[in-house]
Amino acid sequence: MQALSLLPETGRQVDEIATRAQAGGRTPSLALAIVRDRVVLHFAAAGENPVPDAKTQYRIGSITKTMTAAMVMQLRDEGFFALDDLLYRHLPGTPIGGVTLRQLLGHVSGLQREPDGPWWERATGGDVDKLLADLGYDKVCGPPFRRFRYSNLAYGLLGAVLQKATGESWPALVTKRVLDPLGMKRTTYAPMEPFARGYVVHQLDGSMHEEPRLDAGAMAPAGQLWSTVTDMAKWVAFLADPAPAVLSRETVDEMCTPVVISDLESWTGGHGLGPQLFRVGERIYVGHGGSMPGYVAHFAVHRRSRLGVVAFANSYGLSGTTIQDVALRALTAAVNAEPDLPQPWRPSSAPPGELSGRWWWMGREYHVRTEGDELTMTGPHHRSVFAREAPDRWRGVDGDNEGEVLDILRDPDDSVRALDIATFVFTRDPFRLA
Repeated sequence: MQALSLLPETGRQVDEIATRAQAGGRTPSLALAIVRDRVVLHFAAAGENPVPDAKTQYRIGSITKTMTAAMVMQLRDEGFFALDDLLYRHLPGTPIGGVTLRQLLGHVSGLQREPDGPWWERATGGDVDKLLADLGYDKVCGPPFRRFRYSNLAYGLLGAVLQKATGESWPALVTKRVLDPLGMKRTTYAPMEPFARGYVVHQLDGSMHEEPRLDAGAMAPAGQLWSTVTDMAKWVAFLADPAPAVLSRETVDEMCTPVVISDLESWTGGHGLGPQLFRVGERIYVGHGGSMPGYVAHFAVHRRSRLGVVAFANSYGLSGTTIQDVALRALTAAVNAEPDLPQPWRPSSAPPGELSGRWWWMGREYHVRTEGDELTMTGPHHRSVFAREAPDRWRGVDGDNEGEVLDILRDPDDSVRALDIATFVFTRDPFRLA
């Protein structure tokens, strides 16, 4: 489908959000884009140090975690391990081996936020062996699943699991398994020109202090990567419409399912198996934030409309606001204003099957369409997709009846009499109620 540009009034609103954020936030530069289907629909640039464009690299910090999580799910799907494996199975001898890979992915392992040693974000990192050697039981702050506890250390350990399972380094894995398949050629381990230098902007006098750009070593899976708006548009598109060469839709859906609510007071935030979840009004966005000394970043996507946002700034925080708030305000403005584009109609590749057509349940009309081994049922506030398991048996794979069984009931002459979905019986007779 050809992506459309934003409506002019929506673009002006996004421009205003970006300009006010750069000026009020006192950041040298800010790049903000609304994207859909791998395409940058609107790019807003604010600031002069540097004047950003869609191909300028910024450090994306913890957005890196979503790519580490994708690789964990890849290896799970390939049979390397199960998410409920205890850590000691893959990192033998670790004193904190009683947590699971699932708990590490969802930040419910009970581990503390940071590893030992100097602040890893502002120091040259050691290797995996050193990370593991420094572990002690004192890194456990509480029992697993008791509460959300964001942990950079957890993602350093997941990177170690990936390396131990495959025998390859994390940089090689993320390039081979995520970046190259999605064509993210400007997403790199180290910065490549043109890139924005990162600064701490002093609150008292507004002076800028350039930050070093260090190799995080074994903590790289938690926050090392650099990227651009055009490359992040591809990552946004992947979460909305997964590329099977990287992960199946079912697995990405699993990643985006809540593991924990991180904001127990108002339920506006949660975490899945890698991605963060944000509730804005009645919508849920999926994405992640990131920061490293000198940089803040954020991306989010409304999966149903496939509209997303990417936001970068080259300062360690924004005065009076956050990059997350800026990004989510821009995305909400776009989703509110932009038309929800349907998928294009395509003619059926096969004639309608015997199940296609109108069906009734409790006086309500439903429509069934079959194509090959897929059956779709739609009705009042209802949509279900089934996959064939046997000639007269289908299993729900998406929608309201996911996981449920649809059985075809036949008369003695072998004609279809009814559809039985978990004891709810649909017939061709609009007046039959049971």
